[in-house]
Amino acid sequence: MKTEQKIPVVAKELLFPFILITSLFALWGFANDITNPMVAAFKRILELNNTQASWVQAAFYGGYFTMALPAAYVVKKFSYKVGILVGLALYAVGALMFYPAAAMESYIFFLLALYVLTFGLAFLETTANPYILAMGAEETATLRLNLAQAFNPLGALSGLFVAQFFILGALQSDDVASDGSYIYETLSESAKAAVKTSDLMVIRNPYVGLGVFVIFMFVVIAMVKMPEGKTENQVGLRESIKRIFKKERFVGGMLTQMFYVGAQIMCWTYIYQYAENIGINNRDAVNYAYAALVIFLVSRFLCTYLMKFINSGRLLMILSLLAIVFCAGTIFMEGIGGLYSLVMVSFCMSLMFPTIYGIALTGLGDDAKSASAFLVMAIVGGAFMPMLQGLILDIGGSGYSDVRILGVPEVNFSFILPMLCFFVVAFYGHRAYKKYDLE
Repeated sequence: MKTEQKIPVVAKELLFPFILITSLFALWGFANDITNPMVAAFKRILELNNTQASWVQAAFYGGYFTMALPAAYVVKKFSYKVGILVGLALYAVGALMFYPAAAMESYIFFLLALYVLTFGLAFLETTANPYILAMGAEETATLRLNLAQAFNPLGALSGLFVAQFFILGALQSDDVASDGSYIYETLSESAKAAVKTSDLMVIRNPYVGLGVFVIFMFVVIAMVKMPEGKTENQVGLRESIKRIFKKERFVGGMLTQMFYVGAQIMCWTYIYQYAENIGINNRDAVNYAYAALVIFLVSRFLCTYLMKFINSGRLLMILSLLAIVFCAGTIFMEGIGGLYSLVMVSFCMSLMFPTIYGIALTGLGDDAKSASAFLVMAIVGGAFMPMLQGLILDIGGSGYSDVRILGVPEVNFSFILPMLCFFVVAFYGHRAYKKYDLE
């Protein structure tokens, strides 16, 4: 027992590479959370319904599904560093594509830009997650990944800050009259066109700036010598895939990750619509998104500490059940109480992604490189599940309380979807605790 306690989370000789790769977790956290408010922003500017606006998340998270396997192939054939550099290059290209998208005023081009941007994120996550797991003993792998993932919310907070003050706070289409109605909806077509042009440029600028910064990160990492040469390629990708899909622990983790990511993106995307339904505009709603992320961040560090004493699967199950309770509050508590309950779901979610990831990859050895690609592909849950929630929101019209379902507005009822997702996560946590840890 004493020997296990002496195993370091990160060895001293790997500390600098660990810090460098951990910085990437913040970088994709920034992209995630500057984009979440864009669903509501594009809906207003381009006068879309909820389902059409949800294509922002479909494009964003669909890129993960498309590029995860190619990323795994590149990492397996070359090295972690090559995978990271390819990811940063695609990230930069996608962000810079916002410039022509704004010039063309094309929603499709904006979606394409997000799609390409997440090609890069797929490479980064497929590479960085197993790299972090490999930077030390297997006994501390899940703890190490939780530590690295704890910096993801820091990037997310930065993304929200930029979204609030440099995008949402500057959008003319969000201006309201004294009676609370949106001025944009009352303008003539020519006046609307001018506001549309201006607002799309407001959205464009932070993404272009992000693209320039990612190019800087590309140069820095390209110049740094990483403690890894070519990855071993003794087994082909096809053989590796056949092997991992015989592992119930991995297959269950992949499916669970899909439901978890769907739940997270629904809770963080539609917090703006939930807030708007009780009279809070998008810029002010960001404050509740801030609160959710701060709670998420604090909970991540707390849960990382608790994992030293509580089995990771058991803790995953407990937090999933608590998330179900908060989702119920979000659905049935109308007004500010329901919004507070929605914010508190983030306390429960902080542990989930890295813990599911770590449990699913445990014991896979070199196969973890290809297995990680499928866990990244599972992020596609964040693409189609928000669309299902958008369909619920469009029942009766593009508003958020056009009809009442089970006695509550449809925006409240729509959070039954993340609630169902957390039931899946709870089952996997129970399975991990009761079965997998005995294998």
